[in-house]
Amino acid sequence: MNTIVKENQITFKDLEKKIYKYVCELGQELTKTLLEQYDGTLSKERDKKEYRNKGGRNTTIKTIYGEVSYTRNVYESKTEEGKKTYIYLLDQALSMDKIGFISTNLAEKIAEIVTEAPYRVSAKMISETCGQSISHGGAWNVIQQIGMRIEQEEKQMVYEMNQDIAKGIDEIPVLFEEMDGVWLKMQGKNHKKVKSQELKVAVIYEGWEKDGKKNSRLNHKKVIAGMEQSNDFHEKREAQIHRNYKADEIKQRILNGDGGSWIKDPYDSEAIFQLDSFHIYQAIRRKISNKEVEKIIKELLDSQRIDDMLEFIKIYATSVESNDIKDKTSQKALELYQYLNNNKERLIPYNKRGIEIPKAPDHLVYKGMGVQENQNCTIVTMRMKHRRMRWSQAGAHYLAKVLYTKENKELTKTIERFTDSIYFAVKLEETLQILSTAKSPRKDGKGNSYIDVMNHHMPIRDAIQTASIKALRKAFS
Repeated sequence: MNTIVKENQITFKDLEKKIYKYVCELGQELTKTLLEQYDGTLSKERDKKEYRNKGGRNTTIKTIYGEVSYTRNVYESKTEEGKKTYIYLLDQALSMDKIGFISTNLAEKIAEIVTEAPYRVSAKMISETCGQSISHGGAWNVIQQIGMRIEQEEKQMVYEMNQDIAKGIDEIPVLFEEMDGVWLKMQGKNHKKVKSQELKVAVIYEGWEKDGKKNSRLNHKKVIAGMEQSNDFHEKREAQIHRNYKADEIKQRILNGDGGSWIKDPYDSEAIFQLDSFHIYQAIRRKISNKEVEKIIKELLDSQRIDDMLEFIKIYATSVESNDIKDKTSQKALELYQYLNNNKERLIPYNKRGIEIPKAPDHLVYKGMGVQENQNCTIVTMRMKHRRMRWSQAGAHYLAKVLYTKENKELTKTIERFTDSIYFAVKLEETLQILSTAKSPRKDGKGNSYIDVMNHHMPIRDAIQTASIKALRKAFS
């Protein structure tokens, strides 16, 4: 090593790359041996009458240290209808039918990076930092498979709720819920007719943690998102609540939203609904161009003089009427009036209405709502909007499933359930023994006549020819 450095035969950057390549190749060799040994174990333990061995077939699995090619046996069997079928016992044991020939670690790595960066950037990062080369299409396929599996779990939760076998055990006095939609630009054949579609996002939480400071952290926050019909979305949202809580024991639900019918319609009259303050002020700002008028409207709203505010907007709309077709000032003011008047009973926040609600537990505080826009930004907007992004409906829908699962801190466990969660019956020590020096020849093949006459030590070439030494020689050759 000292000679290499002094004579500048190789830079440390190149040395690092070569060692990394060597380690990846060693990992591939070890994995190949493990898989083939496990396949051999399954072959010995199988019901030979039911599974007739038809020989070995080659395949490849993608891992974080590169593609591993190995051989596993295929078996002839019969279905319940008596039809001939062919199966791979190793594939069944590794759950390859769930996400494909991709390891759990690589699937987790892909999902983690894709939730932060576009597919092309993610594919490049994975290819540069792992021993595995992957295309942006390959990364997209992985996210689609994970998203589909998450949706299957959602449907299972809905089934359990409808069958009254939900697993929720926690009892809470108050549940806070906030909902909103994020509009995404679409692509495909119909994107000119339907330029944008709404991706629905819901956040549920028990209150704010009492930490002695600003009490800004949501307690037991759970998110759900998807580009689906409102009925389906609400079923899944409600099922998630039943999975975590004894829903019938919740004494009060408080909902914060923008006034959209898809948000408030499913709720009964006992739920408290308030119009989201962000959307109220946003509507005022967009509909009223006169800054002085805008200021007066906000002051009336802040002082809870709702009737006076609505009357003022109505008078203003009348006062700015014009015969000019292009002048939309009056029309916009009337639109604002209609929006606020339709939600008149919901303009004042729940905690300023004098409504009595159950007392907060000792570790929580209850205060004003309005976290949805911030949640939208961190969960969806930063990844799926801007940068001229366009989406297919399925692409947006399934990525949203992965994004919210990550936000719920359940992504890793979710992927593990979909991939190879089995424990190898083959002992790792036995496999390492196969690759150890004890069973390797002093020379590889016929040897080298020139090396035979050399009487000084040659690193690597003179070493015992293990699988790791072969990989190292290959990396540096």
